[in-house]
Amino acid sequence: MNNNTIVLTGGGTAGHVSLNEAIIPELIKKGYKIHYIGSYDGIEKTIIQENFPTLPYHSISNGKLRRYFSVKNFSDPFKVLYGTLQALSILRKVKPSIVFSKGGFVSVPVAIAAKLANIPVVIHESDLTPGLANKIASSFAEHIFTVFEETLNYLPKEKASSIGAIIRPDLFFGNEEVAERLTGFQAEKNTLIIMGGSQGSAKINEVIKDNIEALTSKFQIIHLCGKGNLDATLTGKPNYIAFEYVTDELPHLLKISDYVISRAGSNSIFEFLELKKPMLLIPLSIHASRGDQVLNANFFENKGYALKLEEEHLTTKSFMDTLSDLVKYKEEIIDKQFTADSSKTPDQFTELLLTYKK
Repeated sequence: MNNNTIVLTGGGTAGHVSLNEAIIPELIKKGYKIHYIGSYDGIEKTIIQENFPTLPYHSISNGKLRRYFSVKNFSDPFKVLYGTLQALSILRKVKPSIVFSKGGFVSVPVAIAAKLANIPVVIHESDLTPGLANKIASSFAEHIFTVFEETLNYLPKEKASSIGAIIRPDLFFGNEEVAERLTGFQAEKNTLIIMGGSQGSAKINEVIKDNIEALTSKFQIIHLCGKGNLDATLTGKPNYIAFEYVTDELPHLLKISDYVISRAGSNSIFEFLELKKPMLLIPLSIHASRGDQVLNANFFENKGYALKLEEEHLTTKSFMDTLSDLVKYKEEIIDKQFTADSSKTPDQFTELLLTYKK
């Protein structure tokens, strides 16, 4: 067992990678060697290799875990089995003192392999209800940390605890001048940032396009539209700029943003909450997901931290009407946001994580 080596895993969406991104520098500063186990072609591979090019990345096979019938349900367990054998081989070579999992399908074979190798596994669950991958992996875990206290109702109470959100400190260091250079906008004007998730949202993008004249007459629009979704017909439009996806630029763009329209992934909405940004949440539909974003959005709406517009009710008119309400109730929303519990930093979280290593 190498006490200075830690294995991280998690992938499938940017949300399953962002916490790992945040804690890698903290762990390196503490003298740890980091290895990452992910899929062959998932977004986690792109993010980790682009941001940490010298960090060893190991690819394994993984099968999708479905709650519905599919013929692939018969073949994917064999992919998980093969991935488990691959992960076991990697862990025996690397000999980490702990495995940290952020969830996603690729994390399941890693958690199983770690259990077989007698290496402690710690999981982090961001959503109100655990994802299927984390539900399965929790059986092999030493401990599960959650963001929402309500999530503890779905996990073994003897090995789960709620610690609140973990927020990257760099989010607080956005620079208006950098943002103005990136966008050509003026910080003193009302600015609206629209985020459809790492893959973008065709429906949100369509509503933005349909309302572009009304939107740009009232706001400067920063539109994060998703990879491959740039619309050439909107290029050069006054008061409008689009990016496929941003990373290091995001703190600067949020710095000049007065309002946020976003999906309702837990990591992102807690970041907006910490920054005290009035937000309109359009959660991913239950028809396209397990419904975790709907639950997250409901929680924020009930707390008064945000307004919500479900995708099934998203139209050109409903979008503009709800956006008007967001502007109208801006101060009330910010007042509620100031009542929220404080968050933890990645450094504070790594201290908690390291208490479980061998």
